Amino acid sequence: MTPTATRNSTSSYLGPLLIVGMLFFIFGFVTWVNGVLIAFFKQAFQLSTVGSNLVAFAFFISYTVMAIPSSELLKRTGFKNGMSLGLIVMAVGTIIFIPAAKAVSYPLFLVGLFLIGIGLTVLQTASNPYVTILGPRESAAQRISFMGVANKLAGIISQFIFGGLLLTGGNVLSASESLNKVVTPYMILTGVLIVLALLIRFSTLPEVSEEQEEDTTVVTKTATTDSVWQHANLVLGVLAIFCYVGVEVISGDTIINYGNALGFSNDEAKYFTAYTLYGMLGGYILGIILIPRFLSQQKSLLYGTSLGVILTIGALVTDGFTSVLCIALLGFAIAPIWPAIWPLALNRLGRFTKLGSALLIMGISGGALLPLLHGYLTDTISPKFAYALILPLLCYILYYAQVGSKKTNW
Repeated sequence: MTPTATRNSTSSYLGPLLIVGMLFFIFGFVTWVNGVLIAFFKQAFQLSTVGSNLVAFAFFISYTVMAIPSSELLKRTGFKNGMSLGLIVMAVGTIIFIPAAKAVSYPLFLVGLFLIGIGLTVLQTASNPYVTILGPRESAAQRISFMGVANKLAGIISQFIFGGLLLTGGNVLSASESLNKVVTPYMILTGVLIVLALLIRFSTLPEVSEEQEEDTTVVTKTATTDSVWQHANLVLGVLAIFCYVGVEVISGDTIINYGNALGFSNDEAKYFTAYTLYGMLGGYILGIILIPRFLSQQKSLLYGTSLGVILTIGALVTDGFTSVLCIALLGFAIAPIWPAIWPLALNRLGRFTKLGSALLIMGISGGALLPLLHGYLTDTISPKFAYALILPLLCYILYYAQVGSKKTNW
């Protein structure tokens, strides 16, 4: 390919990549606001820790419910229309927050969060292939990392906007007065989602064909097994994703409540989730610089997970802000895990690659179930000891990095 052709090709990818980048920004903004909502609803509705962690459950369980159906839906609608539909479903979920606030109904808020998660599952299933096909295959990992940076920047911004709006004066207002705080921001968010849906629907984004998806998947050409369950690296990888997302959600979404339990005021604790996201952002940027030129993806997985174990122990044996900081720095430690598990789990799947991808998406249910267990430990034992749950999760990921990912069969 000539230099001129290369430049033209690059410029032709830029517009679509910017649109997909906006989508990843939305992913991060909507997902990471859950940390603020958990603390906000706990105070407004006087909930237990388990009860407030139902925010994460309602949001992330949708990935399990919708992972395989979303693939079938996209076959009917196409990827571009599917992304637009996902945004509309998310808008339905956000607009439900308004009647939920007026009715002072926590269950209705959970319904809204579930619908947001449903729309987001469709959106992610549709948009992820674009990151791979919009540019040379050899630089796909770099594009994925840049999308991760957009995702985490959005999460940080959501902490400052929603933390400032929702966690100020929460202890002196009635439930009705507190809940009215969500009305205006969620009306605006609904409008943004609808505008984006229309932008995607009438954009010039290329459609993703079956051939493109197959060509851009990092796997071997054929699978010699008769069942997807015979691929030990995939099955163990789904469990690794389950553990990873549980750690990510626990370290980010529960840290505000942990700060409150240690005696920090709302004004001090409301940005603690942002600290976790700063760590993740730093981990992504470092990965862009170091991987694969100076550090292999597998080594980064090993080092990051090991650091996570050390930080978790640090959180358990220290007090005050030092303990909070150890939890926040988990964001930096676990940043390499998600992008490393996927290629390891999908290796050698061949014709089972799409089903394998759907199963990995279902592993995101760790973000729904494990925070509930963390909340139970918080309520029944102590807020600090509850973080001991992270240790066996990270130890399993270490096992997968060293042993499980290399198992081609049972």
